[in-house]
Amino acid sequence: MKKSSLRFVLTFLLTLPFLTDAQEEKQKYFPETDPLVLEKLEQWQDIKFGLLMHWGTYSQWGIVESWSICAEDEPWCTRPHDNYELYKQEYENLQTTFNPVNFDPSKWAEAAKRAGMKYMVFTTKHHDGFTMFDSKFTDYKITDPKTPFHTNPKANITKEIFDAFRTEDFMIGAYFSKPDWHSPYYWWKNFATPDRNVNYNVNTYPDRWEKFKDFTHGQVNELMSDYGKVDILWFDGGWVQPYTNEEILAYKVKKDFKQVNLQNQDIDMPRLVEEVRAKQPGTIVVDRAVEGPYQNYITPENRIPEHMIPYPWESPMIAGGSWSWIKKPTYISTRKAVHMLLDIVSKGGNLLLNIAPSPLGEFDEGAYELLEGIGQWMDVNSEAIYETRPIAPYKEGKVALTQNRHTKVVYAAYLPEDNENQPPAKIWLSTIQPEKGTKVTMLGSKVNLKWEAVGNGFEVIIPESLRKNPPASDAWVLKIEKVKH
Repeated sequence: MKKSSLRFVLTFLLTLPFLTDAQEEKQKYFPETDPLVLEKLEQWQDIKFGLLMHWGTYSQWGIVESWSICAEDEPWCTRPHDNYELYKQEYENLQTTFNPVNFDPSKWAEAAKRAGMKYMVFTTKHHDGFTMFDSKFTDYKITDPKTPFHTNPKANITKEIFDAFRTEDFMIGAYFSKPDWHSPYYWWKNFATPDRNVNYNVNTYPDRWEKFKDFTHGQVNELMSDYGKVDILWFDGGWVQPYTNEEILAYKVKKDFKQVNLQNQDIDMPRLVEEVRAKQPGTIVVDRAVEGPYQNYITPENRIPEHMIPYPWESPMIAGGSWSWIKKPTYISTRKAVHMLLDIVSKGGNLLLNIAPSPLGEFDEGAYELLEGIGQWMDVNSEAIYETRPIAPYKEGKVALTQNRHTKVVYAAYLPEDNENQPPAKIWLSTIQPEKGTKVTMLGSKVNLKWEAVGNGFEVIIPESLRKNPPASDAWVLKIEKVKH
């Protein structure tokens, strides 16, 4: 290897855009130019709060979605016995017992709307390749005769879910896995499957890879043609992307065991997105963790960035202990969910909260209780969430700030500790100050609060009557009609 090539590789390792445990927000953002997409992104940024649902045959075992059939040795995809081929066969046979007879997506949509959610993303296909819609390109699907649920009037699950949520005026998002571990054009039975990647040499068998590209484009175009308006196309499996020879070499130098078979996996995203938007103009495309023009917003997974991000982003977060359904799930508290929402929105993001349906097609009671609790808080405070944008310093101590993008009204949300059950006597901010004579209230109350300037900030007095009987629990929001600039 030439010294210049080695220097490039070592430099590249320090700036890997993927597989550094997903510091997506550090990637370069490529602004969209399509006016219809920009309009939809603005709408999406206004609504702030969405529902993500991971659901498939794997829910019958109460295990992590798909990953247990991947041969990588990771703690989240361990198998109960040591015969991989037998396990994979048993996993794929889950198709023959998947029968979610209590499936009622209207109930899910109503509960999500009650919580204040306004968009949704559903797993139409995860990495295992089991298709939750009626695809003509595979028999490994919910509508195949091998699947007991295929005789149910609601058998085309994706269609039923999209229709139910669209009835409640949700923006509709389709999760779609780019890798497909069931497709013979991705995992060819002629070879072993050492990791998550395509298991044959794409350069040696280019015709087979072309068939996988056609298969992928075919399924995506089905979703864009037969399932009504789709606002968001949410791709997962970011290792399926074009790689340069230098990038592949860099991973080999790094000896990342997750990528032992890394190679160029180009599915022609430019053509695919062109096909999508020909059918569905303005569709937001999220090619997750792939730096480039087809990642219209960034998705830091199951974590909240420390700082404000100046371009569109969303945090997909787990509500019940796992992305997929598990036995005896423990759901986060309403307080934690509300604080999560405020923290994310104050930094300019959206919260996509994951709730996983059960094998019978139901939400757990704990999920409904969580959604109801969030909804009660949103009944009082939603104006501090919707149609807002970040305002510096975004957060100060226990206070998260937002600002309505039209009226410029500022909201200061006090996030109490677990042992705080009422607002404090005073709330102080050092970095923003109302204009003289500005009215300050607490959302849910008509009481004008006394405030005074302190340095460059101000202090608000919360009267005893309001402290003892606050209009909401879990977080209290001050509404400041006008601030100095």
